[in-house]
Amino acid sequence: MSALDIPVARQLIDGAWVPARDQGELPVLDPANSKVIQQIARGGQADVDAAVAAARRAFPGWAATSPSERGALLGRWAALVLERVEDLARYEARDVGKPLSGGRLNAYIAQGIIAYFAGAADKLTGVTLPTRSPDYLGFTIPEPFGVCAVTLPWNVPTLLSAANVAPALAAGNTVVLKPSEVAPLGPLALAELAREAGIPPGVFNVVTGLGAEAGVALTSHPGIDHISFVGSTATGRAVMRAAADNLVPVKLELGGKSPNVVFADADLDVAIPAIVGSITENAGQNCYAGSRLLVEESIRAEVTERVVAGMQAVRLGTWDQDLDMGPLVSREQRERVLGFLEGAPGEGARVVAGGAEAEVPDEGWFVAPTVLDGVDRGMRVVREEIFGPVLAIQGFSGTAQAVELMNDTDFGLLACIWTDDVSRALHAAKQVRSGQVAVNQFHDAGVIGFPFNMQKDSGFSAGGGYAALREYTQEKAVAVRLLAR
Repeated sequence: MSALDIPVARQLIDGAWVPARDQGELPVLDPANSKVIQQIARGGQADVDAAVAAARRAFPGWAATSPSERGALLGRWAALVLERVEDLARYEARDVGKPLSGGRLNAYIAQGIIAYFAGAADKLTGVTLPTRSPDYLGFTIPEPFGVCAVTLPWNVPTLLSAANVAPALAAGNTVVLKPSEVAPLGPLALAELAREAGIPPGVFNVVTGLGAEAGVALTSHPGIDHISFVGSTATGRAVMRAAADNLVPVKLELGGKSPNVVFADADLDVAIPAIVGSITENAGQNCYAGSRLLVEESIRAEVTERVVAGMQAVRLGTWDQDLDMGPLVSREQRERVLGFLEGAPGEGARVVAGGAEAEVPDEGWFVAPTVLDGVDRGMRVVREEIFGPVLAIQGFSGTAQAVELMNDTDFGLLACIWTDDVSRALHAAKQVRSGQVAVNQFHDAGVIGFPFNMQKDSGFSAGGGYAALREYTQEKAVAVRLLAR
């Protein structure tokens, strides 16, 4: 099998790989050594115009295509992704800086998402409604929006591309995707496989470039009918303002400050490795990362000691060394994380592990896995999303205080509860303001079609799960009076 190659400095518009029209190229850097991996096209307004026009032309035919045929095409796409998992894993791992095994896991998840929506494409139905007499008929029809804009961050780009593009296409929309310029190679490879699978020209387009140029041009484009944005809360607000000008519906997946809540009866042999992994996976660069650790006071010392040992045992290295944790994705991201760490002691936090750049043989943007104790709810490291391998520990006494601390955040993405008491777990799960709750696990392992829900400043979305297909449709209500014949 030949390598899955991405054309250099090209973007996918109307089924063809084309250069940027006006603005040239951008380098993609390896986070482990800051060397150039590949050049990409620096798309701008003209490229976005072309991509939206292509998607607009393709929409009527794609929307009219049988849902079963759309599902079959997505199924072929999923099959190709499965065949090229290793290629996709290498693109994702090197591009973002994560270990190869992390890139492989993301590629497998992406494949599963595409396969899921391939099967769901012809299961999207409306409802029939009761009427006041047999002379009337009422029903609803789910319909695609039209041209969907999808703009993504750099942390899990292949997975997020699948989670947004697959349901949009399954529902009959066409898509213009703008991946992050920091890590665009996985999405470009995924788009090439969609093209090879037979997705028609114009149905799935990819424009690369800077967020301030291509991203803004896309989310403010009058030819867009729906926007999906994944990224920071601040940028999400800017996207909503742009969408308001065109009265376009928006789906937002934003930041998080997720707690792991450990009660005294928790199985620590299960909980501790998951807690460490929740903040070091992808170097903590996940919106759902377990960045807050809330521990019942009676076991706080033991949990802190074991978590510190686990964090200190994390092995750092380049993507191809395939160890436990890689570098941060960019110099700017490393400086942001180090800024939090430099300021934490001045606010009263105590560094009990890490706290600085990591000393590794390779040049790169590494930060040591860090544990901060002695924090309180007013500190920046507790309030703000750091997006790095930094864990802040707080103590609590009793379920009521645990729930209070869980909710003491602007975000509402994920909460993880560790306890052997099912009643306590369900009581806390009902009271926490979070789109997702996991009990005795981190995140949603083992659940198929789990919706990626969120609340508060984390946004509003059900991306990737059973409800995502509905997010990419609008409902038409039809009322019929049956005339006598």
